[in-house]
Amino acid sequence: MTNKIISVKNLVKNYGNFEAVKGISFDVFEGEIFGLLGPNGAGKSTTLEIIETLRQKSGGEVIVDGLNLDQHPNEIKRIIGVQLQSSGYYPDLNLVELIELFCGLYNRTIHPHELLEMVNLKEKAKSRYKELSGGQKQRFSVATTLINQPRVIFLDEPTTGLDPQARRSLWELILKIRENGTTVIITTHYMDEAEYLCDRVAIIDSGKIIALDTPDKLIDNLVASGFERTREVKKANLEDVFINLTGHTLRED
Repeated sequence: MTNKIISVKNLVKNYGNFEAVKGISFDVFEGEIFGLLGPNGAGKSTTLEIIETLRQKSGGEVIVDGLNLDQHPNEIKRIIGVQLQSSGYYPDLNLVELIELFCGLYNRTIHPHELLEMVNLKEKAKSRYKELSGGQKQRFSVATTLINQPRVIFLDEPTTGLDPQARRSLWELILKIRENGTTVIITTHYMDEAEYLCDRVAIIDSGKIIALDTPDKLIDNLVASGFERTREVKKANLEDVFINLTGHTLRED
């Protein structure tokens, strides 16, 4: 991966005297899944919202696919997809109607049933949004990020609150999106999720990037420092046990 699709240099965001983002710099390469990790209040969501053109920065430079954020914010909006939270949808519209609404906003022509099939929701095409389960709502939310055929999509904690089957299903969807050529930037509090999905991660704390590398390299560096777990690491975890016993099938009404 050598082609930079996002370049962030010395990004700063201040709220009065509080510096939420303290001069961070990183690049995202075309076709990768890049994770932003950090505790609540670390600055990762603020960083994402600035790149998404949703929040003004206080300083620094952001380039998205060769477009400078200061000079071409509207052009950037056309080539990115941003995951909406559930409050962003009309609850009484069905899924086809919602997709058609978004197509009109983006001035795009998309076949709703093809998009729904991609995210395993074709059978819910005529269901109203408010009737969906949590996992279905999350998959639909990811689907709407693809309507404008973006170069980059941004997913903010997409699997929070999902059961193990729904979480693994969404992981596979994210990998499929990347395989189709879309760059993915994701925030998550689940470290196993970041380790499974991300090509590289940046760990942010108190507005600064404190580590940036592949998950494997970051783990190797920790082990090389002499770190040892107090409990033996096993080849599977309890979630693997749960899914092996109950199956991968999504349990959705």
